[in-house]
Amino acid sequence: MDTPKIFESEYRFCLILWENEPVKSSRLVELCSKKLGWKPTTTYTVIKRLSQRGVLKNENTVVTSLVSKEQVQTAELDNMLEKTFEGSLPAFIAAFAKRRGLSADEIDAVQKMIDRHREGESK
Repeated sequence: MDTPKIFESEYRFCLILWENEPVKSSRLVELCSKKLGWKPTTTYTVIKRLSQRGVLKNENTVVTSLVSKEQVQTAELDNMLEKTFEGSLPAFIAAFAKRRGLSADEIDAVQKMIDRHREGESK
């Protein structure tokens, strides 16, 4: 199953959900009001929309996610990599490093990921 597309405001909502789930929808209304400045109707609309798209479930007013933060981030990165860099991870890394630069610690961390991948590990 493909991870459903989550837009920016929905992602900010999901961050609150992931941090608090399982959570009553009324509590989500309070949290979204406090953290996002949303009105109750906005929160309920987002819950309904994300439920219809298979991102979360709202069962007996208890909301839980059906997709993880990692799944959403990975899908978004895959989409951006394909759209912007024609699927080329080296082109993405080169553009990132040129624009922002990499610290020695970041270079070491990336090298460790590459080494683990070469050894057959995926995490």
